Amino acid sequence: MKFPVAIQLYSLREETAKNFSETLQAVAEMGYDGVEFAGLGGHTVAEMQAMLKENGLRAISAHVALEELVVDPDKTLADYKALGCDYVAIPYLVEEKRPGGVDFDNALRAIAVIGAKAKEMGMQLLYHNHDFEFQTVDGEYLLDMLYRVTDPAHLAVQPDVCWVSVGGEDPAEYIKKYDGRVPVVHLKNYVGGKTDHMYELIGIESDKPKDEKPFEMRSLGEGIVDIPAVLAAAQEVGSKWVVVEQDLPTPGKTPMVCAKESIDYLRSL
Repeated sequence: MKFPVAIQLYSLREETAKNFSETLQAVAEMGYDGVEFAGLGGHTVAEMQAMLKENGLRAISAHVALEELVVDPDKTLADYKALGCDYVAIPYLVEEKRPGGVDFDNALRAIAVIGAKAKEMGMQLLYHNHDFEFQTVDGEYLLDMLYRVTDPAHLAVQPDVCWVSVGGEDPAEYIKKYDGRVPVVHLKNYVGGKTDHMYELIGIESDKPKDEKPFEMRSLGEGIVDIPAVLAAAQEVGSKWVVVEQDLPTPGKTPMVCAKESIDYLRSL
C-alpha cells in the first residue's frame, strides 16, 4: 500500500454510539491508520484526543454539514484542528444549495469564507460528492460547475468513487481530471445500479416498488468499482490519504466485519 488508510466512522455509527473508545480500539487493531469523523458522539475534544492517543490513531478529517460550519466556523474548525485534522469535508449539499439551486450563491459565499479560514489554520476544506451532482446544466455536471466556480485553495475534491461510478463516470479517470486537487479519496464499492431506493441509506424513502436488482454496498474487494485502478489514479494525482466508507454493511454481515474485509483487501494489494 502506498497510502495510509482511514475509515469514515459513519460506517460504524451504531458501534460508536454504544462505545466510541472500544470502536476506535477495534479499528486500530484491524490495521487502520486513521479515522474521519462524522461527529464526536457527544464527546468533548479533550476526551476524543485521549481516545485517539490511546489507540494510536490519527484524526485526518471530519465530515461537517455546511449549515453547521456556517454557525460558528472558527470554533468548529479549531475543534477539529485540535484533534489533528488536516481536512474538513462538506458531505452533502441540499438541493437548493447545489449549482443551479436558489441558494447556490449563498452556499458559494459560505464556502469561500470557510475555505479561507481553514487555509489560514493550515487546513483544507473538501467537498464529498454523491451521484446527484452528476446531473447536467448546459452539458456540464453540477459537480464540475461547483469546482469551476470555487477557488481550489478554498475547496478541494474528495471524490467518492462509488457515487462517481453510479453517476456514470469512470472513478479513476475522474480523479485524474482534478490532478493536484484531490488530497483524500473515498473508497467505496457496490453492486446493482441506480434505483429509486438507493437513498434510503441516508434517510430518503421511496414508495415505489422494490427493484429487482437492488443497489447494495459492498466491502472493497467486491463490487463494480476497480479499486486498484482508483489507487493508481490517486497516486498519480498526489493524493495523501484514502478513506474506507460503507454506508450500509453487506447483507448478512456486520459493519465491523465489512470494515475488516476492506482493510484486509487493501493490505493485500
